[in-house]
Amino acid sequence: MKKTIRDIDVAGKTVLVRVDFNVPLKDGKVADDTRIKEAVPTLAYLLGKGAKLVVMSHLGRPEGVDSKYSMKPVAKRLRELMNVNVVLANDVAGPDSVEKLKRLKSGILMLENLRFEAGEEACDEEFVSRLASLGDIYVNDAFGTAHRKHASTYGIASKLPNAIGLLMQNEVESINRALIHADRPFTAILGGAKVSDKLKMIYSLLDRVDNILIGGAMAYTFLKAQGYSVGISKIEPDMVTDASNILSRAHDMGVKIYLPCDHIIADSVTDPKKILHDKCTNIPDNMMGMDIGSRTIRQFRRVIKSSGTILWNGPMGIFETPSFAKGTKSICKAISKSHAYSIVGGGDSAAAVVKFGYAKGISHISTGGGASLKMFEGKELPAVSVIEDL
Repeated sequence: MKKTIRDIDVAGKTVLVRVDFNVPLKDGKVADDTRIKEAVPTLAYLLGKGAKLVVMSHLGRPEGVDSKYSMKPVAKRLRELMNVNVVLANDVAGPDSVEKLKRLKSGILMLENLRFEAGEEACDEEFVSRLASLGDIYVNDAFGTAHRKHASTYGIASKLPNAIGLLMQNEVESINRALIHADRPFTAILGGAKVSDKLKMIYSLLDRVDNILIGGAMAYTFLKAQGYSVGISKIEPDMVTDASNILSRAHDMGVKIYLPCDHIIADSVTDPKKILHDKCTNIPDNMMGMDIGSRTIRQFRRVIKSSGTILWNGPMGIFETPSFAKGTKSICKAISKSHAYSIVGGGDSAAAVVKFGYAKGISHISTGGGASLKMFEGKELPAVSVIEDL
């Protein structure tokens, strides 16, 4: 068990907090403040215990210093949400950061975008030391970056007493509950575009789950492996053998894999002239699968309803387009109405649950797609493993 902020004394200390404020911006303002709101409980707790905070995050993928990726809008939104003093430094652990921290009597100093410094992603020792020099204690609450060995997520933990924040604690404990202490039957629902993105996860899940429901574009690679015609659907030709191996291994292990038995098909992704409900598993040569069909939805619902634990990662179709959203929306509803302990693994799946209004029925919606994926693969997260044990 890792140390959390509840296990450390922060009164009168300067605490460096790594958060994940990599939020979308529009017209110079924060377009979606969900990630900022999710960090507020940790920041409020630390301030309430008498700490002075240095908050740090990356934003986007800048190549060096770029005003377009400044943390200024984020600092403004955090100030509004918490109603506390939030001062933005003009650099990252440079002279301005040091000077403003000296003058800060209470509240929060936010560093500029960590990725303005090449030493961040390289986990450069000199940059790590500069960051560490700003504080007495280090807290990591950025689950979305916990799978990366960067200066602010990994390197700094070796320099200071450390702990994880409330968001990080909740993420790790919630996902581990599903993976380690699952109520049976355990069902994984996988979708999205590529088998290759989820190959390691699927092999890991075969040792843990009872059922795997597969939708989205990745389903067509599996159907191809079974010898079905998939028309011009998006498949990964070099993954067909892997898909076949997974199906064979699942059969040997007694894990049931469910694939679409009907589809919503169209002649184009961007400008469809023809949209049909194909009641067959085979897809015509000039058409492509866009969503799971009604028979598949009913079958998936039955499995979901009988499950004790559900893990979902990846949509069932191109849910951003109304004509191809029914499958994903139906899965959202079925999971939310089930009595299972349910985990939605970030990214498009989390966006879909929120978009369709079923978030309240989900046990845990992860904030980190890449980090949750690594946990689903059975991997340890570097940014968590480096934190001191209790």
